[in-house]
Amino acid sequence: MECITWFAPILPGKLEVWKANVEEIKGPRREDHEASRTRMGLVREVASLMQTPQGDFTCIFHEAEDLAKAYRTLATSEYPYDVWFKEHLVSVHGMTADMLAGPLPATLSLDYRAAG
Repeated sequence: MECITWFAPILPGKLEVWKANVEEIKGPRREDHEASRTRMGLVREVASLMQTPQGDFTCIFHEAEDLAKAYRTLATSEYPYDVWFKEHLVSVHGMTADMLAGPLPATLSLDYRAAG
């Protein structure tokens, strides 16, 4: 199983849009989000808000058998929810689907797990 953490900037003036999208994902779009993540092969996803002097960021943790394949699946998906989600990536984070189709957005540096 592979896991990775990475950060995506929340563009200036987009924090409230990000918060509204998170609530939509947790609420009326929850089933669509779960189906999307199942198609991607994700077994875990965690997103947190990190506010810094340099700006606001989404901190993301993903776990899957094949993360590169998971991101490519989202990048090329035409499912309506995935299209909506990719539009969110562009408008709120300035990220394009092409950025997901390439190499992983971060390099794993340390993966500590307690024994037992």
